[in-house]
Amino acid sequence: MDWLESLILGLVQGLTEYLPVSSSGHLTIGQELLGVSGADNLTFDVAVHVATVCSTLVVLWSEVKWLFKGLFKCESRGKMNAEQKYMLNILVSMIPVGIVGVFFKDKVEEIFGSGLVIVGLMLLVTAALLIFSYYAKPRKKEHISIKDAFIIGIAQACAVMPGLSRSGSTIATGLLLGNKKESLAQFSFLMVIPPILGEALLDVVKAIKGEEVFGNIGVFPLVVGFLAAFLSGCLACKWMISIVKKGKLVYFGIYCAIVALVVLGITLMK
Repeated sequence: MDWLESLILGLVQGLTEYLPVSSSGHLTIGQELLGVSGADNLTFDVAVHVATVCSTLVVLWSEVKWLFKGLFKCESRGKMNAEQKYMLNILVSMIPVGIVGVFFKDKVEEIFGSGLVIVGLMLLVTAALLIFSYYAKPRKKEHISIKDAFIIGIAQACAVMPGLSRSGSTIATGLLLGNKKESLAQFSFLMVIPPILGEALLDVVKAIKGEEVFGNIGVFPLVVGFLAAFLSGCLACKWMISIVKKGKLVYFGIYCAIVALVVLGITLMK
């Protein structure tokens, strides 16, 4: 992978991580079009995902600061404050993806290298979720409950499949559970930070142990991809929060359906 390819793929990752169109699916499509093997560049995928985590921290820094300020506050009679309840929800949402990461990591990596058919099918699932949630009538709960956080976490765990949008799946699931769209985008973006940073930490451990983690990627292309994903991610994160509040996710569902049909059509014609 050269620097231009990493620049393009970094921009793709940054723009599609927050939009409900599947960054992993678009990365796979981009790698196929550029002739870059996704199976050999899992570390690149992790690096650009870490870049978008950094963009989340920048855009939502006030919320992150609020959470950590309240995390160690003591309430009367041992009750949890709002910040501690929010952090507990994030921890609970991590359980499903943690189970997938520990017990099914190798299987997931095989799926990521399995071509465009799975991407097309999962994009159709993403489209169905977004369109269905648009027409559902939410109950508009005031707060995301622990139970809802766990179910949204299951949606995030399923979204390790390339083509199944993480933000689309988690936000659509939250809407179907009756949660307010104003709070879902923020929760969806914050809940992904620990799993992605955990994956990056595992890569660092591999590097310390002397295992091969860079594949065919040089350091310079990796840095270019990281910066491209970070800068474009900052823009996309702000845009997506605004889009969710306006309830315009159905248009992304239509887009995913069109891309899925094009991808499946081209793949099946080969």
